[in-house]
Amino acid sequence: MKKIELLAPAGDMEKLKTAIYFGADAVYFAGKNYGLRAYGTNFNNFEVKEAASYAHKHGVKAYVTINVYARDNDFDGLESYVKELQDAGVDAVLVSDMGVFSFIKEHFPKMNIHISTQANTTNKYAVQAYKNMGASRVVLARELSLEEIQKIHDFCPDVELEAFVHGAMCISYSGRCLLSNYLTGRDSNHGECVQACRWKYNVSEESRPDQKLTVEEDERGTYIFNSKDLMLIEYLDKIAEAGVVSFKIEGRMKSPYYVATVVNSYRRAIDYYYECVKNNKPYKVAQNLVDELYKASHRDYTTGFMINDGKLRQNLETSNQQQDSKFVAIVVDKTDDYIVVEQRNKFSVGDTLEILSPNLPVGSTLTIEKLVDDKNNDIVDAKLVQAKVKIFGNVSKIQIGDILRK
Repeated sequence: MKKIELLAPAGDMEKLKTAIYFGADAVYFAGKNYGLRAYGTNFNNFEVKEAASYAHKHGVKAYVTINVYARDNDFDGLESYVKELQDAGVDAVLVSDMGVFSFIKEHFPKMNIHISTQANTTNKYAVQAYKNMGASRVVLARELSLEEIQKIHDFCPDVELEAFVHGAMCISYSGRCLLSNYLTGRDSNHGECVQACRWKYNVSEESRPDQKLTVEEDERGTYIFNSKDLMLIEYLDKIAEAGVVSFKIEGRMKSPYYVATVVNSYRRAIDYYYECVKNNKPYKVAQNLVDELYKASHRDYTTGFMINDGKLRQNLETSNQQQDSKFVAIVVDKTDDYIVVEQRNKFSVGDTLEILSPNLPVGSTLTIEKLVDDKNNDIVDAKLVQAKVKIFGNVSKIQIGDILRK
């Protein structure tokens, strides 16, 4: 059985380190140019090198997105940029545009190229063509069903297939959308998408242009372009058996807490799947791992196009995200007697906090017995965001990098 890769988003260095700590096998991120998250923090050339080095030190692969649909002037600095990525030791670049693909293949023949989901690859002949042209992996379109993926794998068994298993979905075909361009001038295919699909819309009638008419499914209105978020943790066995070798999580613009929560759940689920295969027993993911995914920011969940569960994929009530828990602190240091945390939200003496950790059972808790601020004063409440606070209690098994929430 080929090892499944858990591929996590890394919008900045903190998220990259978080993803690796919580069990990612590979991370993907963008430089300052050519990616589809132009308003993310992203990495300059020095930071790309630092990120790749950190990932490799921990046995994790580093992929960089160059998945814009390029105009001619985008090629002006492309050669020097890819040279920087090659020198930094990145493991692959993700590409959508055929011109960019051809350019990189000509100038950097040893660079591994993955075909981005933005290329909307939906059939076996396209996958084989990309392989013949020198791509080492194809990230499949999110519009494919499990049966279609299986047929692609059967036809191209030597091509690495990657697919999204979790995160936000785009209502447009593989993200190729002009709503943002048309309504705001921000080019979605150059990473500047304003997510106009999440807005609430009115319509007008030609003879009454000043009168707005609300589009309503019910009294709340409707968000007709607003997709639910993808969650496929309950179907990892079927996805693996269909030939997918890289399970991808969306979320380079999400928080480190989101990255930690989602990667932690999928890491445990994949490891459990390995156990099931080894012991010849059916895969049924633990409910607490499913519940964990509701504790990170999310919209209502869907199985998307891959698994047809017969339910609506649109979120008709709201475009807002929700989460069932609050990130309160991250552990930055520890001794035998206490941990030092960097605070994110308020907590107090007597609170019982949940510990999010790759090393402890899901649902582990810590009751705060004493709090001390950075001036060694006893306090009752921790209120200052990013303040360093000492927590006393049963802290012996807590590690640096663990997250506390309530």
